[in-house]
Amino acid sequence: MSVGAKQYKAIGDDIWKRTDKVNAELFTLTYGALVVQLIKDYEDYGEVNKQLEKMGYNIGIRLIEDFLARTGLQRCQSFAETAEVISKVAFRTFLGISPSLSFPPPSNNNQNQNLPQPNEFILTFDENPLAEFAELPRDAREGGLWFSNVLCGVIRGSLEMIQMQVETRFLSDVLRGDDSTEMYVRLVKVLEEEQPENDE
Repeated sequence: MSVGAKQYKAIGDDIWKRTDKVNAELFTLTYGALVVQLIKDYEDYGEVNKQLEKMGYNIGIRLIEDFLARTGLQRCQSFAETAEVISKVAFRTFLGISPSLSFPPPSNNNQNQNLPQPNEFILTFDENPLAEFAELPRDAREGGLWFSNVLCGVIRGSLEMIQMQVETRFLSDVLRGDDSTEMYVRLVKVLEEEQPENDE
């Protein structure tokens, strides 16, 4: 583990110790009830995935301010550093977990060579509090439901607020019978900071 990674892990652990906790079972069961209600409302797992991602996005655009205020962290110098902060500090701060982080080897079909490298990472979850008491029925697994898709939206919304447009998606999920739960995050582009009109 690099010096930066150790430092971020320590920051995440410290914030977790100082954070008021919500009952984990209540949180998990409430989230599960939300997903069940979305399934009943939309009767289409693809649409449920979209709604979960949209909810997460709306959470993320607000959560980033709270995160920055709690941590006092400055702007990351690279996308790799951003990935470390997400893995070691953000997930620890809000969910009490620290998914492991890996960087896939750069591919030749990278669409935008102007982006900083690495421009993608994978988070592997040893534990997922959202799925603690969940079991997916066969039709949900076969229908393509990503139970924790709200997390993809949270990351996308949070990073967009700090001028990073990303693509996020789950690659695998233990609830779907996979060996691990993995989320893929790819930097699409760095957004320009918008100046308010008439700002001189």
